[in-house]
Amino acid sequence: MKTLTLGLVGVGRIGQMHAQNLLTVRDQVAARGVQLEIVLADAAPETARQVADRFGLRATESVDTLISEGIDGLVIATNTATHPDLIRAGLAAGIPVFCEKPVSSDVVGALPLLKEIEAASGVVQIGHQRRFDVGYQEAKRRFDAGDLGWLHGLRAVSGDAFPPPVEYLATSGGIFRDMAVHDFDVIRWLTGQEIVEVYARGTNNGDPEIGAVGDVDTAQATLTLADGTVAMATATRYNGAGHDVRLDVQGSKDTVVVGLDDRSALRSAEPDVGFPAGTAHQTFAERFVDAYVAELVAFVELVLGERENPCTPFDAVAASLVADAAQLSLARSEPVAVPALRDVLDGTAEPVPAVDLVPFSA
Repeated sequence: MKTLTLGLVGVGRIGQMHAQNLLTVRDQVAARGVQLEIVLADAAPETARQVADRFGLRATESVDTLISEGIDGLVIATNTATHPDLIRAGLAAGIPVFCEKPVSSDVVGALPLLKEIEAASGVVQIGHQRRFDVGYQEAKRRFDAGDLGWLHGLRAVSGDAFPPPVEYLATSGGIFRDMAVHDFDVIRWLTGQEIVEVYARGTNNGDPEIGAVGDVDTAQATLTLADGTVAMATATRYNGAGHDVRLDVQGSKDTVVVGLDDRSALRSAEPDVGFPAGTAHQTFAERFVDAYVAELVAFVELVLGERENPCTPFDAVAASLVADAAQLSLARSEPVAVPALRDVLDGTAEPVPAVDLVPFSA
């Protein structure tokens, strides 16, 4: 049996979720003859030890110690500001890296890191878990197979049942960078096309403190793809029916809907229609638990050299570039063109100007 050691950095909310999921991954890959060992580290060593004890794992005193022990792969689940330096630490050690999105706090800060990863031929997988959801994968399969015909529209929905703390929203970068970026990523991934223009609007009808820190609680972005196809992405912090994530993929031959099942957070207004009858998901971790496990299984396969990178840093930054354009469009109330990321990297195009969160009024 082959032994593989993964180091997990960061044991906050997301880190603990990944620790739990890695235990499931450990059981799954054992059937393939892989013995997975999981070691934790955190900026607060005592917290890392407490979490490790709870999950029956081992903790080290620091990230440096973790890497020096000779791990085979690094999983980063720390706050966004630390991502670039930790990715660089993985590159320097010559080990594959899995990092939660985004690559960096802003696109401009991610550009030199993308070049460093390319120059080092580094292996870095970014955590956009919707790519591993079976519904999104089936929609992509049907589109790629030609079952849907040509696309005449896409409608993406991301709805949280309740907003996160205002303190988090004040540093999140805004609803498009924090939330709708997942929709931008899967639209690029599923269609194989770039998003070339964004027109965004937003509003606040919930907690006024969300507007006070510069965010909106509900927003829509009209997207134009490279071939002229239009898409709509809607995001809200106040979907009281439950956690609602869907994607309508509308084609000339057929339409499929991702996220339409018995636990969908919606109800029909038509008489005698009882679907969906189940209890709606309440959080993203609950909705995408299988996808989060699958993306970590994919990372193990990537470490073993058994597959191609399923979500590159380039892909993740391209989605963040669309999110930047959406935030700028929201601030200016006008359409914003999205430059090609490759042109931005080559210096033949300028990145979208960054927009800081300021108190919002519709």
